[in-house]
Amino acid sequence: MALTVRVIYCYKCKYLKLKKKLEDDVPKCLDICGEGTPQATCFFEVMVPRKLVHSKKRGDGYVDKESKFLKLVAAMKTSLAQG
Repeated sequence: MALTVRVIYCYKCKYLKLKKKLEDDVPKCLDICGEGTPQATCFFEVMVPRKLVHSKKRGDGYVDKESKFLKLVAAMKTSLAQG
């Protein structure tokens, strides 16, 4: 069963960087999809099935630090464990 990770972004390069890191560091049971906003809106929202786990709009910024990345990985592992 694949875990769907959805990213809404305004800068594609930031999305692609996160996608590559997730694909490299997390088990291959991920389906990572991204949706660009039609204009620069400063969105960078990461959702793990029905749960917003990272939000630039709420003050999380971009996933630019290891601690932020590890928070995402923990949310994914929790979601996978819950089935």
